[in-house]
Amino acid sequence: MNPSERQLLEKLDNLVLTASGDELRKIQEIDIQTQMNGMSFYDAFLNSTILTNQSMKQESLD
Repeated sequence: MNPSERQLLEKLDNLVLTASGDELRKIQEIDIQTQMNGMSFYDAFLNSTILTNQSMKQESLD
């Protein structure tokens, strides 16, 4: 795993750990869909504008 992939995984971890109840429900929805489609949750995170925008917002608050 390269450093940029590790950085994105860390962002995903932080997003989940700091998410509100509503945000966790959205994350859970994506997780369920990825399991049904055989796609990884990590790939869904990278392709999800909702989650990546939230991640960027979180970074600006830090």
